[in-house]
Amino acid sequence: MEITALNGFKDILPEEVGLWRQVEETARAIFARFAFQEIRPPVLEKTELFARSIGEATDIVEKEMYTFADKGITMRPEATAGLLRAAIERNLLAARPLRRLFTIGPMFRHERPQKGRLRQFHQLDVEALGCASPLIDAELMAMGSMLLERLGIKVSLEINSLGCPNCRPAYRDKLLAFIARRADQLCADCRRRSQTNPLRVLDCKNPECRAQVEDAPSILDHLCPDCAAHFAAVEMGLTDLQIPYLRNKFMVRGLDYYCRTTFEFITNDLGAQAAVGAGGRYDGLIEQLGGPKNTPGIGFAMGMERLVLLLQQSQEERSAVSEADVYIAALGEKAVAACLPLAHGLREHGRRVAMDYEGRGLKSQMKQADKIGAAWVLIVGDEELAGGQAVLRDMRTKEQRAVTLDVAAIGRVVGKE
Repeated sequence: MEITALNGFKDILPEEVGLWRQVEETARAIFARFAFQEIRPPVLEKTELFARSIGEATDIVEKEMYTFADKGITMRPEATAGLLRAAIERNLLAARPLRRLFTIGPMFRHERPQKGRLRQFHQLDVEALGCASPLIDAELMAMGSMLLERLGIKVSLEINSLGCPNCRPAYRDKLLAFIARRADQLCADCRRRSQTNPLRVLDCKNPECRAQVEDAPSILDHLCPDCAAHFAAVEMGLTDLQIPYLRNKFMVRGLDYYCRTTFEFITNDLGAQAAVGAGGRYDGLIEQLGGPKNTPGIGFAMGMERLVLLLQQSQEERSAVSEADVYIAALGEKAVAACLPLAHGLREHGRRVAMDYEGRGLKSQMKQADKIGAAWVLIVGDEELAGGQAVLRDMRTKEQRAVTLDVAAIGRVVGKE
C-alpha cells in the first residue's frame, strides 16, 4: 500500500523552494533595516502557555491544537506566545527598553485544510516589545508594507482599534444587546461565541451573519480618551509615512490578548478576499505570562503559504525562474570526466552549474538545459577536448561562441548579463 502525506500537511518541492527562500531572504533583509533580530523558539511548548495567552474559550484551544494530553505539551498553533515565553525566560527584556524580534517557522492547527491554509503552515512573525508609542504601531505596518512591496505583492491595509480593559466592557455590553436582538438569525457558532467572545461575531464569514451585523455598533465610537488618542496618533503616523489604509470596524482578533491597534494586509488575488498578514497590540500579555509588569507589545504574522501562492501566480505571468547559470553538456565518458573539475571550479567562483553525468546525446541534454531555464550551455565533446575549446551557447539569443576550457575564461563570459 502506498504511504501518502497526512491530510493538511504538504511537501515543499524543489521547484517551490526557491520562492520560499525568496520570501525568507527578503524578509530577513527588510527586518534588519528596522533593527529586528531573529529568534528560534521550539515547536513544542507547555499547553498551559497557549491556554493562558490565547484563551481557554477560543476555538484554537478548544478545537484546533495538536496536544499530547498525557504530557501536557502542545505543538505551537501560533508564534507570539512561544516567542514571548523565550524573551521572558531568557531575560531578554531587561537588556534593552525596546526589543525587536522575529521568527520564521512552522505552526500547527487541526482545522479544515484550504487553499493557502494547511494544518502545518508557516509564518513570518514579528514582535516589538517594550514600546507603548503609537508610532511603533505605524512603523510595523510600514515595515510589512515595505516587505510586500519588495516581493511585488499588492495588498490593501485595513486597521481598527479594539480598545482596552477600560473601554471594552461598556462596548461589549452594547454589542451583546445588539446581538441578542438578532440571535435567531445567527449561525450556531455565532450564538456560542456571543457568550464567550462576542467580538468574534463581527468576524463571521457566513453571509447571513454578516448581513445581520452590518449595523452593529463600532468600537471606534466607544473608545476611552486614551485609546482614541492612541488610534488617532497611529493614523497620523501612517499618513506621515505615506502608507494608505482603510478603517474596518468589523476587524477583530480570535485571540484574547489583543488590545488597541489591530491591522490586516488584504489581497484580492487569491480568489476570495484573504489576509496575507495580520497583527495588533497586546499590552497586557507579557505580564500575564509572568514577565515584567506594564510591558507593552505589538506584532504581526504573515502566512508563508499565501505569500508563495501569490509569487507563483506572478511568476506564471512572467517567465520561469532559472535554476542554473550554466548547463554543461558533456558528450561521452571522456568529456564527463574532464568537465567534472570544470563544473566544480565554476561553482567555487559563484556560478550555478548543472551537469549530466550519463553522457547522453546533445539533443537530450539541450532539452534538459531548456527545461531548467539554464542561461548558457557549454557543449564539450571529443573534438572540443582535443582542441582545448568548447562551444558556449547563449540560450536567450541562441548565439554560439568558442571558449577556452578554462574556469576563468568561461566565468567571465557567463557572468555578463
